[in-house]
Order: sequence, then C-alpha cells, then structure tokens
Amino acid sequence: MGIRLLGPVELRAEDGTLLEVAGSQRRAVLALLALQLGRPVAIERFFELLWGDRPPAHARAALQGHIAALRKVLCDSAFTLHTRAPGYLLTGAPEQVDLGRFEDLVARAEGATATEAASGTQTSVRTGPQTGTQTSKQTGARTTDDTETAQVSTDAATEAAALLQQALDLWRGAPLADLPDTDLRRALAGRLQESWTQVLISWSELRLRLGSGAAAVPALEQSVRADGLREPVAALLIRCLHQAGRTADALTAYHQARERLDSQLGITPGPALRAAFATALSEEAPAPDGHRAARQPHQPAPERAAMAERPTAAERSATGGQPPLPVEPTPATTATATGERAAAPAVSRQLPRQIAGFVGRSLESHWLDRECGEDRVGDGLAVVVGPAGVGKSATVIRWAHSAAAAFPDGQLFVDLRGFDPAGPVDQGDVLGQFLIALGVPEAGIPEDAAARGALYRTQTERRRLLVVLDNARSAADVVGLLPIGPNCSTVVTSRNTLEDLVVTEGAALLRLEALPDDDALRLLERALTPLRVQAEPQAAQQLITLCDRLPLALRIAASRLSSRPSWAIADVVAELTDERTRLHTLDTQGATSVRAALTLTYRHLSSTAARLVVLLAAHPGREVDGYAAAALLRCHLHDARRTLGELASYHLLTENVPGRYTRHDLIRLFSMELYADQPAEERKLSSDRLLDYYLTALRLASDHLDPGIESYGEREHPPLAFPEPADARASLAWFRLEEPTIRALVTAASADGRHEHAWRMARISESLYYGTGRLTDELACLRAGLRAAERTGSTQALAVLEGACANALFSVSFPDEALSLARQAVERTVPADGNTHLRAVYSLALISAQTGDLAQGRELADRAVGLSEAAEVGALPEHQGAAQGYAATIKLMAGDPVAALTHAREARRLLADYPASTLKLLATLNEAQILHLLGNSAATEPLWATLLVTTRETGFLHLQAVAEKWYASFLVDLGRLDEAAEHLRVAINLHQLHGHVATALTEQLADIEATLAP
Repeated sequence: MGIRLLGPVELRAEDGTLLEVAGSQRRAVLALLALQLGRPVAIERFFELLWGDRPPAHARAALQGHIAALRKVLCDSAFTLHTRAPGYLLTGAPEQVDLGRFEDLVARAEGATATEAASGTQTSVRTGPQTGTQTSKQTGARTTDDTETAQVSTDAATEAAALLQQALDLWRGAPLADLPDTDLRRALAGRLQESWTQVLISWSELRLRLGSGAAAVPALEQSVRADGLREPVAALLIRCLHQAGRTADALTAYHQARERLDSQLGITPGPALRAAFATALSEEAPAPDGHRAARQPHQPAPERAAMAERPTAAERSATGGQPPLPVEPTPATTATATGERAAAPAVSRQLPRQIAGFVGRSLESHWLDRECGEDRVGDGLAVVVGPAGVGKSATVIRWAHSAAAAFPDGQLFVDLRGFDPAGPVDQGDVLGQFLIALGVPEAGIPEDAAARGALYRTQTERRRLLVVLDNARSAADVVGLLPIGPNCSTVVTSRNTLEDLVVTEGAALLRLEALPDDDALRLLERALTPLRVQAEPQAAQQLITLCDRLPLALRIAASRLSSRPSWAIADVVAELTDERTRLHTLDTQGATSVRAALTLTYRHLSSTAARLVVLLAAHPGREVDGYAAAALLRCHLHDARRTLGELASYHLLTENVPGRYTRHDLIRLFSMELYADQPAEERKLSSDRLLDYYLTALRLASDHLDPGIESYGEREHPPLAFPEPADARASLAWFRLEEPTIRALVTAASADGRHEHAWRMARISESLYYGTGRLTDELACLRAGLRAAERTGSTQALAVLEGACANALFSVSFPDEALSLARQAVERTVPADGNTHLRAVYSLALISAQTGDLAQGRELADRAVGLSEAAEVGALPEHQGAAQGYAATIKLMAGDPVAALTHAREARRLLADYPASTLKLLATLNEAQILHLLGNSAATEPLWATLLVTTRETGFLHLQAVAEKWYASFLVDLGRLDEAAEHLRVAINLHQLHGHVATALTEQLADIEATLAP
C-alpha cells in the first residue's frame, strides 16, 4: 500500500489497485497526515486545511468521521493512524509515501555528487523536513555549466542525474490539486512545486555537464510555460537548447523571457539570463563529444546578434508598435517591379472602445493569451460563450486591446448580430468590409461572396492579424470569416456553444460564468464609488445576489442608483426583491436590458425549446432533469433531453452534472412572465402533468423502502417516461436530488387547490425522507400534506396524513402532538379501511409505548398483528411484516425478549424480498439486540454486520446513525471501548449532518474517552 501526494492524492494497495478515499476533505486529511508522517498533526491544522479560517460548528465531528473512515481503509496496511495530542499521528515506512521516495532519491543524488574544489562550485540537493526538497548552489568565479573546470566525475554525474530523473518521474501532475482550495493547501502545494522546480534545476545542470542538455528541454519548457518568471529555469532552457544545436530557439526563449520580465515585473534580465544569452549568441553548440560544432553558413553570428536587438513591449510602444517577430512580407510590402518598395497601407484597427469600469476576468484573459496571444500554445481560434449579459463581448474586447501590439497587421472586428430580430449580418458584406480594411481597393473586391472569401484567405495568409467575430449565432456564420494565416488569431463570442466549431475547426472553448462575488462588488464600487457601497455592505451583497452576479444586470441596477443620488442601495434591493417586478426594474429606456437580451435568445429557439422555457415556470426546483421535462412536454425521454440540450447550448440552462440542469433566477423570472400569458387551461395541464409524474416516480422509489405502499388512486396524466430505481440506494440518491422540488410542489399544490396531489405526494415521500435522515424537512412536507387532506373531505386521506405526521412529530421530539394525531387516525378508521387502519393502530402502539404507556402499546401491538392476519383487512405480506416489526420493538421495550424475538424473525421472513426496507432493517436491529440480551452475543455479530453494511451502502443515513449507536452500546458491553468510540463518532457525525442534536451520544463518547485516557 502506498500514499501518493505528488499529483492527485491517492491511496493504492500493494498490487497497485486504487483504493477509494471518498471526498476531497477525506483525501486532504490523509494528505496532511502523510506530509507530516511520524509527527502529530494538531486538530486546528486539519481545520485550516479543510475550511480555511471558517470551520463549521460540526468541524470536530466531521474530522472524527474522516479519521474513523481512514482507520478502516488503512487497517491492513503498513500505516497506523493514532490519536496523539494535540491531534492525530500517522506512522509508517517513509518509502510508502511517494514524497518520501522523492526525498530519498534526491538525498542519494547528493551523496553521489563530488565537490568541485578546483572551480569553487558545489551543487547539492537536500531535503528539508518542513518545506520539502530544496537545491542550494554556492558559485565561485565560474558558471555552473563551465565543463572545462568541473570536477564532478562523469560516473558520479551520470548516477546523480539518473537518481534525480527517477525522482522527477514520481510526479503525476500538480501536487494536492484535488483537495479543498484553502490558503494552507495552496501553501503546501507551492512548497512541493518549489521542490520539483529546484530538483529540475539540479538535474538539468547535470545533463548540461554530461553533454545531454537536449533531454532536459521538454521538462524545462513545461516549467517555463507554468511560471515564466523563474530566471534560473529560463536560463537553463536557453543553455540546453543551445547545446542541442537549437540556437535560434535558444535566442527566442531568451527574448520571450525578456518580454515577460518587462511586461509583468518591469525589470530587465538578471545575470543568469544574460550569461545564458551571451553563450547562445557568441558560441557554437558543442557536439555530443564535447567539441564545438562548425558554424552554420546560413546563420552567421552577426545575424544572431541582430536578432538580439528585438525590443521589449515598452520599447515597441515607444516606437509605434513594431512587429515583435520577423514575419514574411505581406502583399502590401512586397517590392515593386522597379525595385522600390510599395507604401504600406494604413493598418486597420477596428476594435470598439473598451467598456468603462471593467473588472475581473483575469483568468479568462490569461486563457485567451494562451490560446490566441503572442506566445500562444493553442491554434489561434478561441470561442467564448455564455448567457446573455455575462460580459462576453466586454471581456474579449478588453483582452483584444491588451494584445493588439502582437498583431501589427491590424485588428478586424464585426458584430455579427446573430440574435438580432432583423437577422444576422450578411457574410458577403462582412468580407467586403474586411478586404477594404486590409488595403484592397473597393474596385478590386469581387461581387460574388465565394470569390470574396477566396481573396480574403489570400490576403490573410501571410499577415499577423487579430480577428474578433462578436455575437455569432452558429458555426456557419463564422467559418467563412476565419483567416488562414498561421500568425493570425481569431476570437468568437456567442450565446450558443458553437460545438460544431470546436469539432470541425478545432476551436478552444471557454464558458464565461457570472462574476465571482468579489469582482461583482468591485464592479459596484467602480459604478457607485467605494464609499457608497461600503456604507451598505449587506444591501450591496443582496443586490449582487438578486442580479445573479451578471455584469449587465449589475450595471443597470447601478445606473438607476447613479441617476438617483438620494436613493440608498437598499431601495433598489427592495424593488428587486419583488419577483413580479424584478425584470421591469432591470429594464432601461433603450434596447439594453436583461429582458431584451433574453427575448432575443428566446426568439431563436426551436418551437419545442421555446415551449419548454415557458413550461419550466411550473417547475419550482432549481434543477430539472429529462424526466421532468418529458412530463411537461408530454414527450419521450430522448426528445426531452435533446430539448434541454438546446436550452443549455443557448445558456438558458446550465448542465452542472450530467443530465441535471440549473437556471439563473433572472431566467426563471423570464419564464414566469411568459407562463403568466398562457391560457389558464394550459397552465393547469402542465402543472397536473408534472405532479402526476412525481407521484409515479415517488411510488416506484418508495417501494424499495416501504414495500406494498398504496398508489392512492390512478394518475390522470400518466407520464411517458419515469426513473425506475434498481434498489434502495438508487431510490435514496434520486430523492436527495429531487427533495427540494418535491417539497415545493407539495406546498404549492396544497395552497392552490390541488389537494389530492399534495396529500398523496406527502404520504408516499414519507419513507424516503426517513431514509435520507431529513426529518425536519419531512415534517414540513407532511404538514402541508395534512392541510391538503383536511380540505379534501376524505376521512381516509386525513387518517393517512395524521398517522404519518404523528410518526414524524415523534421523530423530532414532539411526543404530545404526535400522540394526539395518532389517536385521531385510529378513531377515524375501521378494519374495513384495510392498511390505513392497520398503520394507524401500530403507529399509535409504538408512540404510546415510547411515551411511557407500555401496557397500551403492547395491547395495540397485539391488536395490529391480529388485524394483519384477518381476512377483513386483507393485508399484504408486506403489511403483515410491518405489524410484526412494530410488535417486536414494543415487546422488547416491555421487557419480553422471547416474544419480541418471535415477532422480529417473522417480520424478517415476511420482508425477505426487500433487504433494504426500513422495517426489515429495524427488525434486524431488534433481533440483534434481543439475542445479546438473551446472552447469545456471538449470534448477533452477523446481524450487526448485515445491518451496518446495508445502511452504509444504501445511504440510509438516519437508520445508519441508529445502528451505529446501538452497535456501540453492544461493544461497550463486551469491553471493546476503542471500537465503540469509533462507532459513536460516526453516529454523532451522521446526526449532526442534518442538524440533529446528539447530546446523549456526545456524553457517552466523552465517558468512553475518559476511560481510555492514560
């Protein structure tokens, strides 16, 4: 088994199999322990790595849960995880951690390196305990690559280089990259990355001495691309390129480093870079045998010296922006027939004015630099997409101005008006405008669009141009306008994803998201002055949220405040808080508004996609999937998914996880405006279809946990597509995603008269709420269902919801109200009501027993068992199993373990086909407790194992917490306190995940820890 830190954090078995360490926080705990192998790590240090300076209230319990899980996965490994003040300690062999192997290889390389007494230069590599591997160099009069005076033997240098190569090969990417992004993670990763860089330097120096510097070029280039401001690395790259015979590339590398230092730091190259440059400029590359290679006749030293005079960015600016690199002559600068050079036409600079008050987007600008800038690594074609109002055009135009000096032959710009009501601009007209801008006389521009395209390609073939194609609707609008010259770059913006352009032209795609909170706040400060914003920090944050952090919406809101100096930010917030008028508030007198931008996009959708935009107003959740969309559209699943994909391609929806789509509030409100204009019959139909879909899906999901649950009537609009979970785990996973939507639908249906839908959905959701441990949310949903049941006039509906609410109330510690509702449910029903009456009886039995009336509880339990076997009730085996399970719990509470055991085993037999049903698992818990009570503890272990494994694998959080608690009590009775403490910690963590109080468990754990303390 080994721990890998030099890349994504991994835990691997001895055979190399990847072992699961679930979640980035748990991997972070493992990483910190491994980084400090053999040394205790304080609890506060874990908090800092996981949550920064804001650990949550449950931080300690969460950490204990992670530690418990890691102990299990490490139990058979070479590592041991100890509890050691002031936190935790991981012990094990250092070579089992890749960082340990890395440091060992570096130390061995240091041992293999001989001292260079003659030259006064010593190169060593050492490993520090806190900061990782470092390299130190003490340099005398000569430089480190002076092979004529180097005293390191070839054998020693070869051995050291091989060891450092092995050390570098251990790296699999950016260290600790998949952990929570906190200041401590960045600091730790930075130290590790610094270790890699320093070892890279030492290895490259050795390669140079051995005459094999070419082998170091790829790694040095990678390092320079990642951080081009490290002069020692850039100097080594120049030397290695030179030694490899690539003198021109070495000189280019120097000039690129010089440019970066000038533009980013405002400094000139230091001694190391200048020395490397002088070497490349004045000396020929040594051949592999160490002799100098003959000078290449086609590139004499004076020509290389001329190349050395390329100006920096600041110098170019002062001299009118001359080209940074030699380019082939363009048609505008070729010699005339008389031998005189024709006058170059004026360079066309068509970029629009930059928007005032622009903030943020530095990462996006760096991305554009990489794909389309002067030192690009991409192919020079980038597509920037995003929703209306997110700032695509502003971001690209600002970047284009900053990059303009790198394109001395001009910058072309066109607004393609892809979403304009009048239609997009004619591509032939655009080509004509571009050709004129490139110096082609108007009389020489062909009439035919195809001929214009051919001439445009000829004109751009040998130029260095930047082309910005703004507001494109489709790839077809763009392809004919792409320049073909290798020194040209093109940036396209669109609300559509333009995936065809990515596939057919190899374009790089950037999705522009809403502004981060900090940048949104800076935008407001620029528009309103910092003083005004800082006077109302809470209102400013509310304004940012209500505007969905979209730059367009924020600018409109700020403009309203700027034109009304007497208004407070809170005044605009009050207007925006009203969802009915929010879009109106974000309108302007002109054509620029959020509503106008969304309307332009809406008009270009297919009819089905446009209809779905309207119907999504009936869906109250933040997420929607294909099944819900299919219900709204009354179509098949594949058609619904295709329609959702179309909306996502226009950025009206965002696919955050595969198959599930979210939308901004402003888009939701736009849908609601459109929905309000629909006929009342259409609105009712769409809502009914959605409710019937969720009733069907809930019924199928609940059957794995509450087998035999009634459907409570037929669906008027049965869905064409619905999920069919394979087991309880899949059912609970689906419900966790859909719960907010289900609760909102029940509440809305109860309020607007769809009472039958509301109470049925609430009842069918009951077991799923219990399974996911969302007991407070369950009660809120059931109360809404109860209100709806009261309005139906149905005794059965009322009894069903009263019984369900009674169980939920008791689960969250409202025993008196629970008992009252349970009694009402029994009184409203008779045996002829079947399972409705049976459920009411055994629910009342359990609540009576738990509130202290064991006699009544036992009598009602026996009555429920009898009813379940009576022909009059017609109970299914699943209903009989439920009655037996409740009876087992009550008899155990009443002190009759023998009778309780009979009931528990009968319940398990009747529910054998439902291994993860709630009552089957509770019966298993009862049987384990009873057997231990009867002195047969050995027979309980398999039952405990089945119970714990099933609840964990299923994700049955509440029942898992219950099982962990009772298993801990079992372990305490057996004297296994260490194990008991671990299970109590898990139980406490599970309770606290949903805000449940676990005071008794915490006190029990404290007692055990006090006993275990030395």
